[in-house]
Amino acid sequence: MSKELYMVLMVLAMALVTYFIRMIPLAFFHKKIKSTFIKSLLYYVPYAVLTAMTFPSVFFVTGNVYSAIIGVCVAFIGAVSKRSLVVVAILSVVSILLYNLLPYLFLI
Repeated sequence: MSKELYMVLMVLAMALVTYFIRMIPLAFFHKKIKSTFIKSLLYYVPYAVLTAMTFPSVFFVTGNVYSAIIGVCVAFIGAVSKRSLVVVAILSVVSILLYNLLPYLFLI
Protein backbone atom coordinates (compact mmCIF):
# COMPACT_ATOMS: atom_id res chain seq x y z
CA MET A 1 0.00 0.00 0.00
CA SER A 2 1.39 3.39 -0.93
CA LYS A 3 2.01 6.06 1.64
CA GLU A 4 -0.51 8.43 0.05
CA LEU A 5 -3.29 5.82 0.05
CA TYR A 6 -2.50 4.98 3.66
CA MET A 7 -2.78 8.64 4.66
CA VAL A 8 -6.10 9.05 2.84
CA LEU A 9 -7.49 5.94 4.52
CA MET A 10 -6.36 7.16 7.94
CA VAL A 11 -8.01 10.55 7.41
CA LEU A 12 -11.23 8.84 6.31
CA ALA A 13 -11.14 6.52 9.32
CA MET A 14 -10.67 9.47 11.68
CA ALA A 15 -13.52 11.35 9.99
CA LEU A 16 -15.85 8.35 10.36
CA VAL A 17 -14.95 7.86 14.01
CA THR A 18 -15.53 11.55 14.72
CA TYR A 19 -18.83 11.49 12.85
CA PHE A 20 -20.10 8.38 14.66
CA ILE A 21 -19.13 9.73 18.07
CA ARG A 22 -21.19 12.84 17.41
CA MET A 23 -24.05 11.03 15.66
CA ILE A 24 -24.70 8.19 18.13
CA PRO A 25 -26.22 10.41 20.85
CA LEU A 26 -28.46 12.10 18.29
CA ALA A 27 -29.64 8.74 17.00
CA PHE A 28 -30.43 7.20 20.38
CA PHE A 29 -31.62 10.14 22.49
CA HIS A 30 -34.69 11.56 20.80
CA LYS A 31 -36.34 12.90 23.94
CA LYS A 32 -35.00 15.44 26.37
CA ILE A 33 -33.02 13.85 29.21
CA LYS A 34 -34.95 14.36 32.45
CA SER A 35 -32.87 12.33 34.89
CA THR A 36 -30.80 14.62 37.09
CA PHE A 37 -28.21 11.87 37.58
CA ILE A 38 -27.66 11.45 33.82
CA LYS A 39 -27.60 15.23 33.34
CA SER A 40 -24.98 15.68 36.05
CA LEU A 41 -22.97 12.76 34.66
CA LEU A 42 -22.99 14.22 31.14
CA TYR A 43 -22.15 17.67 32.52
CA TYR A 44 -18.80 16.47 33.93
CA VAL A 45 -17.76 14.23 31.01
CA PRO A 46 -15.93 16.98 29.04
CA TYR A 47 -13.87 17.94 32.11
CA ALA A 48 -12.98 14.32 32.85
CA VAL A 49 -11.94 13.64 29.25
CA LEU A 50 -9.88 16.81 29.06
CA THR A 51 -8.13 15.93 32.32
CA ALA A 52 -7.47 12.37 31.21
CA MET A 53 -5.93 13.61 27.96
CA THR A 54 -3.77 16.44 29.32
CA PHE A 55 -2.63 15.39 32.79
CA PRO A 56 -0.32 12.51 31.72
CA SER A 57 1.39 14.70 29.12
CA VAL A 58 2.24 17.28 31.79
CA PHE A 59 4.92 14.97 33.16
CA PHE A 60 6.69 14.56 29.82
CA VAL A 61 6.56 18.05 28.34
CA THR A 62 9.56 19.45 30.24
CA GLY A 63 11.85 16.49 29.66
CA ASN A 64 12.49 16.34 33.40
CA VAL A 65 10.02 14.58 35.66
CA TYR A 66 11.14 16.49 38.75
CA SER A 67 10.54 19.89 37.21
CA ALA A 68 7.14 18.67 36.01
CA ILE A 69 6.24 17.54 39.53
CA ILE A 70 7.27 20.93 40.90
CA GLY A 71 5.14 22.67 38.27
CA VAL A 72 2.12 20.50 39.06
CA CYS A 73 2.54 21.10 42.81
CA VAL A 74 2.79 24.87 42.32
CA ALA A 75 -0.24 24.83 40.00
CA PHE A 76 -2.20 22.77 42.54
CA ILE A 77 -1.33 25.15 45.38
CA GLY A 78 -2.26 28.14 43.21
CA ALA A 79 -5.56 26.54 42.23
CA VAL A 80 -6.44 25.58 45.81
CA SER A 81 -5.69 29.14 46.94
CA LYS A 82 -8.23 30.31 44.32
CA ARG A 83 -5.86 32.18 42.02
CA SER A 84 -6.93 32.92 38.47
CA LEU A 85 -6.03 30.53 35.66
CA VAL A 86 -3.50 32.97 34.19
CA VAL A 87 -1.75 33.42 37.55
CA VAL A 88 -1.62 29.65 38.14
CA ALA A 89 -0.16 29.06 34.68
CA ILE A 90 2.45 31.81 35.10
CA LEU A 91 3.44 30.59 38.57
CA SER A 92 3.89 27.01 37.40
CA VAL A 93 5.91 28.04 34.33
CA VAL A 94 8.14 30.30 36.42
CA SER A 95 8.70 27.55 38.98
CA ILE A 96 9.73 25.12 36.23
CA LEU A 97 12.01 27.75 34.71
CA LEU A 98 13.67 28.46 38.05
CA TYR A 99 14.15 24.76 38.74
CA ASN A 100 15.76 24.24 35.34
CA LEU A 101 17.97 27.34 35.75
CA LEU A 102 19.01 26.41 39.31
CA PRO A 103 22.23 24.62 38.29
CA TYR A 104 23.28 27.60 36.16
CA LEU A 105 22.45 30.18 38.82
CA PHE A 106 24.37 28.50 41.64
CA LEU A 107 26.83 26.53 39.49
CA ILE A 108 25.87 23.30 41.21
